[in-house]
Amino acid sequence: MDTVSLILVILSALDWGCVGFLRLDPVSRLFGGQTAWLSRFVYALFGLAGLWCVLVLLRRRRRL
Repeated sequence: MDTVSLILVILSALDWGCVGFLRLDPVSRLFGGQTAWLSRFVYALFGLAGLWCVLVLLRRRRRL
């Protein structure tokens, strides 16, 4: 789960990098616009992966 979440967070960061630098949103282009249900699902997965990575970071800090 940690690896899948990390991959999704990296993809999310690349998506936002494209939005910021190129004014291009690959997720919305691939899945039918920002309000399309599939795009919203992908964005929700990105968000959940980010939350999971926060938990991973907190677990690591407790071990140190």
